[in-house]
Amino acid sequence: MEGHVPRTHYSKEIRPEMDGEEVVAAGWVHERRDLGGLLFLILRDREGFVQVTLRKDRTSEKLLECVKRLSKESVVSVRGIVRSDKRAPNGCELIPKEIKVLSVAETPLPLEVSGRIRSELDTRLDVRFLDLRIPRNREIFRIRSEVLKAIRRFLDGRGFIEVNTPKIVAAATEGGTALFPISYFEREAFLSQSPQLYKQMLMATGLDRVYEIAPIFRAEEHDTTRHLNEATSADIEAAFADHEWVMRTLEALIASVYENIRENSSGSLEVLGVELPEVKPPFERITYTEALELLAERSVELEWGEDLSTAAEKTLGEIMGAHYFIVEWPTSVKPYYTMPFESREEVCKAFDLMHPRMELASGSQRIHDYEMLRASIERCGLSPESFKFYLDAFRYGMPPHAGWGLGVERLLMTMLEIENIREVILFPRDRKRLVP
Repeated sequence: MEGHVPRTHYSKEIRPEMDGEEVVAAGWVHERRDLGGLLFLILRDREGFVQVTLRKDRTSEKLLECVKRLSKESVVSVRGIVRSDKRAPNGCELIPKEIKVLSVAETPLPLEVSGRIRSELDTRLDVRFLDLRIPRNREIFRIRSEVLKAIRRFLDGRGFIEVNTPKIVAAATEGGTALFPISYFEREAFLSQSPQLYKQMLMATGLDRVYEIAPIFRAEEHDTTRHLNEATSADIEAAFADHEWVMRTLEALIASVYENIRENSSGSLEVLGVELPEVKPPFERITYTEALELLAERSVELEWGEDLSTAAEKTLGEIMGAHYFIVEWPTSVKPYYTMPFESREEVCKAFDLMHPRMELASGSQRIHDYEMLRASIERCGLSPESFKFYLDAFRYGMPPHAGWGLGVERLLMTMLEIENIREVILFPRDRKRLVP
């Protein structure tokens, strides 16, 4: 490779107005076509395609033989002259002066990467490095990147500070048993279910508004199209705020993300064949009791105090038809740190953000009084001593606060009309999959 620059331009940067200029393109051999006097090499990179044209009567035998021997998906670098041609991708082609083979792909390929044949998802995930060479699959992750940028821009603009909380913890965040235990020297520890305890503790520091985008781990034995055991959550916590304030923040964030993706990812959306709807706050709200009444009208009967089943969520989605909130949940359904209403303690200041297909986020105003929180932990059958490190933060001046957690993968799959959550995470971890 001495004296040869592997790449100077991505495919989309090579334009017709560069006619006569020398560039170096690099990527994977997408296709090779032999049309008598012409030999075409279609080179693919993350931005698109470059057509390399070899005229047999003007090209050295060495170059012709090199191209003829190339296997699909081999990696090459091509130094050549740009020629304007309306028939070629981007309106120009590359006349090669030098071709370097950087890596030879074995044949046959374990996956068809042209995108013409749709493989089973398990096959695709087994060879994810090949699966993401298919433009449709790769564009999901360009959009995912833009979604994360949009979330950060929005929260930064609202005065939030990004933080990083521990992912190895000593106690369950919300009680229960859905935890992955790990060996931590001579002790047992767990992978974090949520940054909940730590982001609440930070409200006692004076940081006031914090957010985190990070993995969460749930040891639940679900095997569905919308559950993962390692997922990404976008969480906020805000001091001197109530549930109403953080709900307004959440709906404004969702609208902002949709708008950003429409503006910044139109090419990716086109590849996916998705047209994003316009999302405008405020979102409609229904109480938990109203949700039960709507379900009863569709012959879905639930007792007051039951959590909503998947079937109930689906039915509600058919009725509501857009993003909406379910508010005023039974206190017994929500975690111990959720603030009940003063006038009716059986109902709490909690909410779920729903998409017609599934729940996207949940949040609440939190209990900020030490004695009240300790009593709530005990009522849930948990030991306050196990939460001492957390409870101590409430003993020395804790302001009222509220927050939520938003599932990034669920936001993506509902936004992009994708059926299986495993498609929107690079290397999914579920009940059956630990590699690659």
